Amino acid sequence: VPFRSETLDGKRVGHCTNVPRNVNMESLRTGYLFPEISLREFEHIQKYPDSELIRLGIGDTTKPIPDIITSAMAEELVHTSYVAFSVWQYASALSTVRGYRGYGAEQGNKELRQAIAETFYEDTGVKGDEIFVSDGAQSDISRLQLLFGSNVTIAVQNPSFPAYIDTSVIVGQAGEFQEETGKYRNIVYMNCLPETNFFPDLSTMPRTDIIFFCSPNNPTGYAASRLQLEQLVAYAKAKGSIIVYDSAYSVFITDGSPKSIFEIPGAREVAIEVSSFSKFAGFTGVRLGWTVVPKALLYSTGFPVIKDYNRLVCTSFNGASSISQAGGLACLSPEGYMALNAVVDYYKDNAKMICDALTSVGLKVYGGRNAPYAWVHFPGLKSWDVFAEILEKAHVITVPGRGFGPGGEEFIRISTFGHRESIAEASRRLKSLFIHN
Repeated sequence: VPFRSETLDGKRVGHCTNVPRNVNMESLRTGYLFPEISLREFEHIQKYPDSELIRLGIGDTTKPIPDIITSAMAEELVHTSYVAFSVWQYASALSTVRGYRGYGAEQGNKELRQAIAETFYEDTGVKGDEIFVSDGAQSDISRLQLLFGSNVTIAVQNPSFPAYIDTSVIVGQAGEFQEETGKYRNIVYMNCLPETNFFPDLSTMPRTDIIFFCSPNNPTGYAASRLQLEQLVAYAKAKGSIIVYDSAYSVFITDGSPKSIFEIPGAREVAIEVSSFSKFAGFTGVRLGWTVVPKALLYSTGFPVIKDYNRLVCTSFNGASSISQAGGLACLSPEGYMALNAVVDYYKDNAKMICDALTSVGLKVYGGRNAPYAWVHFPGLKSWDVFAEILEKAHVITVPGRGFGPGGEEFIRISTFGHRESIAEASRRLKSLFIHN
């Protein structure tokens, strides 16, 4: 007789099947970070309905997408006639023999793949046919976890974006969660803290099969230097490891640090790169990204990784939306790229405003220069407590650093993707709060 639970979250449960729950799902710690913050936001609004809440938590862009890009999305070319259709006309044309358009290539529009190679990977050796267009970097992280399977070992930065860890748990790589350390037993946590110059001590790091590395880092905002990335590539080569390099924030780099791992000699033999249009082009709701899998990257057997990734993509994904890809291609036109760089500069100015405000009241602030996040240190305090105080007293949503792993304790992350007037008001409120503390 199957076990029948009487309640679930206080509600009575009906019929239960005989299908067991995936034990890996049971190992996940509470809810995903950002829905938890949304819940706290909802509760705060109920308590203070007139508080004029400022949301600087989830890294969602706010500036409108430039017209040149949205026009291309609204006038997606129908391949049979090369006639520009509006969105309404395009949708209507799908009911005609001439205008119908079905699946595209799972790997993405060939022209877009080539444009990505020429725009972001000039002089690195990356070719268009090594690029797989997708619905976003976060989706590709999960696909890569599926590709490598549950028997590989992984390392992540500490702190790091939670998706690397959570997907590792789901596929069965992570092992048991250790309450005393806040870490999973089988994951290697690479400390990337201010005292280590935000880069791991590779000399003491145990070997893993896969190394997840994000630069500029989310949440710390730190961009690894060329020397540091040379050391990382050399380490991966010596250990026979594969680097999964997340460059989603590379367009924000201003200090000359590498924007791609493939700028480093030898990286094509040891690295995969995932990236995204989300923060660069404001495509957080449009959904478009890509992954680079070099042909030179081989498994221990000598079999090319790109062949397996292509097989996985063809099995699990039917390709990014044709409208999204039309927008992506417009982003990489000379006019579109110029317009988007102006938006990126807008967010950089926001970051400077927030960082200057917090520094002026004596807080230690990292990031904000090469990434759209301020990483603020509150020594001796728990990050969820700081998050709660800022929300309660300043009515500003941030993100507690602990949500990015144990290395994020004592920190909060502040997004600078807001509208300028919101950033200015948040700066004023935060200065007022902490100047009196």
